Amino acid sequence: MQLYNSLSQRIEDFAVVNNTVRIYTCGVTPYDTTHLGHAFTYAVTDVLVRYLEYLGHNIEYVQNVTDIDDDILRKAGETGENWMELGNRWTTHFIKDMQHMNIRPPDHYPRATDVIPEIVTMVQQLIDGGVAYENNGNVYYSVEAWPEFGNLSHLDHDAMLPIANERGNKPDDTNKKDPLDFVLWQAKVGDEPAWESPWGMGRPGWHIECSTMSTMLLGETLDIHVGGGDLQFPHHECEIAQVEPLTGKPFVRVWMHVAMVEHEGEKMSKSLGNLIMMNELLEQVPIDVARIYLAWHHYREAWEYDEVEFKKATQLTEKLHQALTVKSAKSDVFDPTLHIRGFNDAMQNDLDTPAALKALGQFADEILVAAEDGQNVSQAQQELCRCGRVFGMDFGKDNAYPEVVEGWEKHLQRFEPVA
Repeated sequence: MQLYNSLSQRIEDFAVVNNTVRIYTCGVTPYDTTHLGHAFTYAVTDVLVRYLEYLGHNIEYVQNVTDIDDDILRKAGETGENWMELGNRWTTHFIKDMQHMNIRPPDHYPRATDVIPEIVTMVQQLIDGGVAYENNGNVYYSVEAWPEFGNLSHLDHDAMLPIANERGNKPDDTNKKDPLDFVLWQAKVGDEPAWESPWGMGRPGWHIECSTMSTMLLGETLDIHVGGGDLQFPHHECEIAQVEPLTGKPFVRVWMHVAMVEHEGEKMSKSLGNLIMMNELLEQVPIDVARIYLAWHHYREAWEYDEVEFKKATQLTEKLHQALTVKSAKSDVFDPTLHIRGFNDAMQNDLDTPAALKALGQFADEILVAAEDGQNVSQAQQELCRCGRVFGMDFGKDNAYPEVVEGWEKHLQRFEPVA
């Protein structure tokens, strides 16, 4: 299989080691509902995971919850809601959306607040390693101490700084040695939540949370790290800088960045208010149509939300359903081997889901023709169903993925309302 690696900026052969693939995807910061941009990232990851399982590989998949963050605290302050209750409520909404979309649950679903002691340990190790420093109860990462900083984003210091500033960096913080230095641990301010540390009461920075959770659950080197393209810098750049000085090893083998979804000519985002909510979308179209609609777009190409495209997704869905339900004769077995080659060729080519769906449409046409000619298409139907399940399709069946429902329900139990 070949995948585009954002670090090398080229398509590379991806070799599975010991038949196991360790995947990490940056999860939600739960302070609002799930929109189509979020859904696209998690649907892409889901297709990747399902296809690797289709090939017979074992998957160890981690997705996190950033349950302590500036955005959560700001939203809690605006609404008067307890910050933890707010996070649990929106995490529950997110999980329900994932269940409705037939998205496979991660094997591990850690929260940042579950691993505060481990975060503190990692921050201390970075200080001891000479790449971080403490000032007035805050701990910062020194980008000057890590010459490789910028390798993932392919930007120099002057180019990174304005982007970082747009995405939460505080260049005027007088505690920092360099305006681009980023916070690992921030001292408590007012009555915001805080935890004990060697530097006083405080809470972790955003970037260190993912580095801690990913390495403690998947080891020093991940096989694939997935995330939205807007996370490439600074978030993922900072993740690398936090891990590699401690391990001396590459943090990630393949970086997969999912392109942005646009609406009304701009990136879909909470700040712009141009969101298409996933729960609203699923009220308009069946799950199979929604999943095919998302998969019609290659994960590395930005695209514009367009309701007209639902017609195309609906037509393919209906064709696949028809091919799976057509009556099969008992003689002249139709061999599906050659007909699924296009599907696999596309998926092996950097997860080219649009080409793979086109191949499935052609496969469905062949099944319908073969059935009309009196051939036995039952084996082909089984293979078409296997391919369709790679995209999370349920083919109109209730509870088609009990393991999805049960897996998410298990995670859901940890997000009960705060008493």
